[in-house]
Formats: sequence, structure tokens, C-alpha cells
Amino acid sequence: MIKKTLYFGNPCYLFSQDEQMKIKRQKPENGIEETISSPIEDIGVVVIDHHGVTISQFLISKLIENNVAVILCNDKHMPTSMLLNLDGNSVQSERFKEQITAKRPLIKNLWQQTVSAKIYNQASLLKKNGLNSDNMFAWVKEVKSNDSKNLEARASAYYWKNLFGKELQFTRDRFGVPPNNLLNYGYAILRAIVARGLVASGLLPTLGIHHKNKYNAYCLADDIMEPYRPFVDEVILSIVKQGVDFSEVRTELKKILLSIPTIDIFFSSEKSPLMVGLQRTTASLAKCFMGETKEIVYPYLD
Repeated sequence: MIKKTLYFGNPCYLFSQDEQMKIKRQKPENGIEETISSPIEDIGVVVIDHHGVTISQFLISKLIENNVAVILCNDKHMPTSMLLNLDGNSVQSERFKEQITAKRPLIKNLWQQTVSAKIYNQASLLKKNGLNSDNMFAWVKEVKSNDSKNLEARASAYYWKNLFGKELQFTRDRFGVPPNNLLNYGYAILRAIVARGLVASGLLPTLGIHHKNKYNAYCLADDIMEPYRPFVDEVILSIVKQGVDFSEVRTELKKILLSIPTIDIFFSSEKSPLMVGLQRTTASLAKCFMGETKEIVYPYLD
């Protein structure tokens, strides 16, 4: 079942009643107060993007209990923080133990698989848009254990130089000029979905297989989202090609970006919504740590 992504960009009061999220707000067309409902069990992500949004503690506890990722935005309307369940799986303690004690060869192999899948998807997106990617497809086969040749960085440099065309002269920089703003927003949504999937699979999002920043609470999410980034990039590329103004992440652009959890991805010949597919990926990662399999199930962009 595809979970909903709910966005709140105007003042409202959010509370819980009868296992429903209740949304009390004023109708924009006439100012009359109304209360609408949404089943909490149908919600996957909640984005709060207005200082006038009030949310009850009871609703927060209900959302977290149902493994909903709650994203909070800053005064620039960019996602900056996230609330997640600390007890999202019945065998969490066992999964944590296996994850923490994982042997170095396994960790290196998992990162090798992740980098290979990421480069393949980047190459596929370039090819899909008529851009040369033969070198990147060759690099996919050359990725060694732990990406010891650092092909991820080489591939990224080539990928970003070509993805948006020479006219734009784009440089990927979190604090850089647009469409970096769209990429930041889209990746924040993706990161929340990945973290949610990891928690649901009983894994600790903090303990990464490659990312190690001591100030980062979502190192593993940042690892596992890597092969999924090109799916977000494709959404951003479509916006850029439309020729619309993307200097700011306006409401109409947010609607597109908030649809990322429902975009179609493919596992071999099987199609799946991204949020559902991510659960397959995180479940396979948990099996890797448990010694039940050696391969992470990643989607491929074709």
C-alpha cells in the first residue's frame, strides 16, 4: 500500500482522534473553519512548513507509533529536521546487534554494491537523455571492494558536468545556485523515506557503512539513498527542461517534489512505488547483516 505524503504550508491545528489525523483550518476561499480527517495508518510522511502549524503531542506520538517520518522545515521553507520512531521493529535489538558487530569485509562489500548501483543509475539517466555514458557503464564494472579506486567521485564529477547541459554550467553544491535548491529539497524527502524504511526494518540509521560523520544521526540513510538519488535527479531534470522559474522552491514545485515517494521504480521487470521499493531495499540490507543473503536489492533506472 502506498503511504500518503501530507504537506502543511499554512496555519492549522493538527490533532488525533479515533485513530485519525484531524486537520482544523480555515478555508482559503472564505475563511470558514473546517476540520478534515486522514487515517493515520495511511500516512508515510508529514512535512510541516509553516510557523503557524500547531500539532498536539498525542498526534506526534500516534504518528511516530505508526512509523511516520515527520519533517520540519526552517524559515526558508527547506527541510531541516526529522522525527522518527525509536522502536520500529519487534526484533530491533537483535538487528542492532548484528549491524554493530558486522565484519569489515561485509561492510566493504555492501558499499561496493551501493556505489555500483548508484553509478549505473546515473549512467542510465544520462543515456535516457541522449548523453554519452559509456565511460560510466564501464566504471560500474570496475568498482572494487569499499570503492577503493573512488570511482563514485569520478562518476559524480562527470555526471553533474553533463546532466543539465553545458548551457546551464551546473555545479553540484548544497549551497550553490538553483537547481541546487530543488535537489536539496528532493533529497531531504528521499532521506526521510530511507530513514523510515531503515527503522521499519529494525536497523539503526546512525551507523553507516560508509558515511561516518559524528554529527550526522542518519549516516546509514545517507549511504542507502545513494542509488536512489538519480530518481530524484530525473524529477528535477524534468522541471528544468520545462523552462519554468526554479529560482525558488515555490508551491507548485513542492507539489512535484512531494510526489517523489510515489514515483515508479523498477526491480528487474517488476514496477514499484519508490516508498514501497525502499522497504525492499532496507529489508534486504537487514538480511545482509543477519547473514541470510549477501546482496542489497537496489532498483535500476532504465
